[in-house]
Amino acid sequence: MKKSLLKPLTFCFVILICVISLARLSMPNVGAPSSKPKQQEVKTTAVKKKTAASFRPYQDPADLRQPLDWHQSSEYKSYPKIKRLENDITIRVSLKGNRVYILRDNRRIYTMLASGGLFKKGKSLTPTGSFKIQDSRGDSFYNPNLNEGANNWTSWDPNNVYLFHSVPTKDDGQYNVKEAKKLGKTQGSHGCIRLSIADSHWLLKNIKVGTKVIIKDN
Repeated sequence: MKKSLLKPLTFCFVILICVISLARLSMPNVGAPSSKPKQQEVKTTAVKKKTAASFRPYQDPADLRQPLDWHQSSEYKSYPKIKRLENDITIRVSLKGNRVYILRDNRRIYTMLASGGLFKKGKSLTPTGSFKIQDSRGDSFYNPNLNEGANNWTSWDPNNVYLFHSVPTKDDGQYNVKEAKKLGKTQGSHGCIRLSIADSHWLLKNIKVGTKVIIKDN
């Protein structure tokens, strides 16, 4: 009798296990992680725009005039004294840094606020390279083609196209205040190097012919 019941019970047990297994397979897999990989988060780092200060070969001196003033000397201290026969002076221009440096034996002795040629297609209207102060200089000029002039000009170009000079003047001789406010901050000229009124006057009176001029973007 026991043997006759064992077979049906075993069969029923197997059937029950099969039913339970099929039920589990048909149930939705709640809470299981998705088979699709999550899209990775892309970390973006903002590219910091370089400031004019990052292009300067020298850090601004502590006595640089603040606020900037295109009428006066760039530094509060006195201008350096240049001896008549001194030949170790170099003028270093940083176009993107908007600075002119007076160097003695390649050591900076004075910093001037400046504004060089506008950059067009990544290139300045001011030529870069090594030049020399020419024997052409004067108190003022006016260029009718550009409808612009300036005071205290000193040439560093054999053709007298490119000069150091004051912030620009208009056709009536008055200073162009809108352009003058660019001094030390950004570029604005057609190729010349603009300086403050006081700085351009000092350079006119003190920098001798033949002084080396080095102009770079930085």
